[in-house]
Amino acid sequence: MRFLRRNNAQKSESDSTETAVDVDGSGESHVPKGHTPAKGRPTPRRVEAEGKRRGPVAPPPTTTREAIRRNRELKKQNPVTKEDKEARRAAARERREKMMAGDQRYLLPRDRGPVKQYVRDLIDSRRNILGLFMPLAVLVFLSLLVPVVAIQQYATLVTTIFLLGMLVEGFINGRRVAKAARERFPNETIRGASLGWYAFVRASQLRRLRVPKPRLKAGDPIP
Repeated sequence: MRFLRRNNAQKSESDSTETAVDVDGSGESHVPKGHTPAKGRPTPRRVEAEGKRRGPVAPPPTTTREAIRRNRELKKQNPVTKEDKEARRAAARERREKMMAGDQRYLLPRDRGPVKQYVRDLIDSRRNILGLFMPLAVLVFLSLLVPVVAIQQYATLVTTIFLLGMLVEGFINGRRVAKAARERFPNETIRGASLGWYAFVRASQLRRLRVPKPRLKAGDPIP
């Protein structure tokens, strides 16, 4: 029985894989099928391999001007076609329409969930003094432009009365909404202050500007 040895320690790895054990003296090598020879080095990670192909990574920009310049260069290298712009606009319109329709997948995190939907229905099914908040702000601004002291005084008085009424209504609405939500969703964790503020903001917006759009009109029963 004789053993074949490597003649040279400097031989390549391919030569070393051909060296085998001759156990029967026939001179034939017995190498198992599917045997993968060792490469003698660790396999490079994907990030390292991609980095070598793409070249060295540029350092991050140090100033805003440099960042703007790089963005312009990238846009020149990858110009946006008219079709891409139209596709983006169409996708944005679609997202906007679904969000206004109340699709839960496209709503903002603050508006998602059945509890928030129920609160919106409670607010939208009633007329609120808070809905006059924006028109009242416009009235105050216009009164400041009129150079008549009496008109400014009356406008200030009316504004103060309405603001007090809005605060009282907002407090009452917050308690009412939180109580109704707890009764409707007993298994949900409901924070009265957070839900009351959500109802306050919803009620202070003009009906046509509310997002998502109201499902109910004033006086409609809540489903």
